[in-house]
Amino acid sequence: MKRLASTLVWGAIAVLGAAAFGVLALSRGESINAAWLLIAALCSYSIGYRFYSKFLATRVFGLDDRRATPAERLNNGRDFVPTNRWVLYGHHFAAIAGAGPLVGPVLAAQFGFLPGTLWLVIGVVFAGAVQDFTILFCSLRRDGKSLGHMAKDEINALTGMAGMVAVLLIMIILLAVLALIVVNALKASPWGLFTIACTIPIALLMGWWMKQWRPGKVGEASIVGALLLIVALVGGGYVGHHPILGPLFTHSGTSLVWMMLAYGFVASVLPVWMLLAPRDYLSTFLKITTIFVLALALFILLPQLRMPALTPFALLGEGPVFAGKVFPFAFITIACGAISGFHALIASGTTPKMISREGDARFIGYGGMLMESFVGVMAMIAACILDPGVYFAMNTTPAALAQASEVLQQAGFVVTPEAMQQLAARMGELTLVARTGGAPTLAVGMAQIFSSVTQVFGGRALEALWYHFAIMFEALFILTTIDAGTRVGRFMLQEILGHVWPRFGQTSWYPSVLLASGVVVAGWGYFLYQGVVDPLGGINSLWPLFGISNQLLAAVALCVGTTVIIKMGRARYAWVTLAPLAWLVTITMTAGWQKVFAADPKLGFLAHAASLAGSAQPNVGRMIFNDRLDAGVALLFMSIVSLLVLSSVREWWLILSKRKPPVLHEAAYVESAYAAGD
Repeated sequence: MKRLASTLVWGAIAVLGAAAFGVLALSRGESINAAWLLIAALCSYSIGYRFYSKFLATRVFGLDDRRATPAERLNNGRDFVPTNRWVLYGHHFAAIAGAGPLVGPVLAAQFGFLPGTLWLVIGVVFAGAVQDFTILFCSLRRDGKSLGHMAKDEINALTGMAGMVAVLLIMIILLAVLALIVVNALKASPWGLFTIACTIPIALLMGWWMKQWRPGKVGEASIVGALLLIVALVGGGYVGHHPILGPLFTHSGTSLVWMMLAYGFVASVLPVWMLLAPRDYLSTFLKITTIFVLALALFILLPQLRMPALTPFALLGEGPVFAGKVFPFAFITIACGAISGFHALIASGTTPKMISREGDARFIGYGGMLMESFVGVMAMIAACILDPGVYFAMNTTPAALAQASEVLQQAGFVVTPEAMQQLAARMGELTLVARTGGAPTLAVGMAQIFSSVTQVFGGRALEALWYHFAIMFEALFILTTIDAGTRVGRFMLQEILGHVWPRFGQTSWYPSVLLASGVVVAGWGYFLYQGVVDPLGGINSLWPLFGISNQLLAAVALCVGTTVIIKMGRARYAWVTLAPLAWLVTITMTAGWQKVFAADPKLGFLAHAASLAGSAQPNVGRMIFNDRLDAGVALLFMSIVSLLVLSSVREWWLILSKRKPPVLHEAAYVESAYAAGD
């Protein structure tokens, strides 16, 4: 009877999800309710977690709670610390959920709501969550080793070392881009800066509460932390309007750079239980609560999607937000939320050093990525319920908007300057025109949803409050990626230098911790500072590489995962990583090639540099240099990843043809004390 009931329930979920996808795919011009996107996503996530992740955990990986994890065997109270699964889920989710699931879907809405939604939902179930789960499992069985180290051990020493260096360089660029988004969001924003600053002492209190004063009392610390976070959120509005306190928390971009550097360094060297884990856990309260309240509001309001399923720019490739057709650029623009190589760095960085039981890897690795995809779907909805004219006016520079005006007018995507000024006034901003980057668009969409629900208490007057809350929410989302990412970068640098000086490779040796943390922070801090002081150069010029670099990292991760699965004697299951790897290599190499060699100056780095030759524009020399630098960096990353993929294929062929014995570099099996209830 129980089995019959389960079959009926899951059958109903499958039918409901299929119906939702059918409505989305078969709509032809008629208005679509946003609830269908939510239903399709939630049903897919439920089935994917219940069946596919269980298949991976039992058949492919063989997770064993009786096997001691690195956190138990190597517990040192600093990096290797057995952590409550809910606290660790919060840390892991906060660490992986950065700018990608918020900004990427908003930018990809240029193509319409359908391509991005399909990639977010289908991609995460069969690619993104699989990658995160696979790498977390591999690192768990190898004493928490990093992605680069596992590539060296399992694939090839030479290409593995090249991969380790490339991964570290990509990591530094990714962190600098993420940090730049935070700085721009908090610049001259006392409310946001005060609230985010408060999360640091609140996290320290929670860490001390759960580790020293009331060990294991996660519920108590959670309640206290949530209440204090609410106080900080409310207090931020008061501080922002206070004549004395407001200026104290109002800082320029350069001042915020130094604050970011100091925070990144401190978060990297302090014991993980003291600041990093509780702060990320605390941030997850705000993140997940906000997203679920937003979903509930959508089910209550049932707003219509005003952006069509496909826009003319999906096939034209001349979009005003960014150039390129839906293939391959929708799959590069939406990185986090569908699949992200950055997640593999977290899944082989802090998280495997904190898991108490192997079985928790399914909930944390696969489940955490599903939650991030849900965030991406919510961001897509928030952008697509806006008037398309407003969307393009906010995400496009005036020059690009003028060039695309004819296509926009034919599609009916127009908005008057007066309407944009009225919208800006309602949001408490001077202007919302050309607020590129995606974050302000998401904030406007969230503000309109929340203000519609709360209009009975304040009507449109609350839109400004919700807008600034959303900006703060986005900054907090991204900042939690910086602290974990810096710590992972420190691990990677220690492993690389450990080949020269073995003592340096000991992650718990404090001189190594301090030096490696300082070098990593200085690396991404340099690019961050350049991006802040010179908007035409520095890290801003590397932004187009963000999506390509991120997806190339994912290809490296899937190569490592496939190699481990084959060496485990489970080659019949290698398709679980091979299928997403083949797709990812195809789209990323295609996008990279087009970004470097396309003849269209709007798309190709080299073509754009050539178009600037002889120009009288200010800083033209720097702009040409940046274009050529972009092209060189893209080609470098593509070459290294191509080498690693070819080396992996060779390794698979040697093993499967029995020309080489499958040597796994797993840690020895040790019985877990936790399995007995300790």
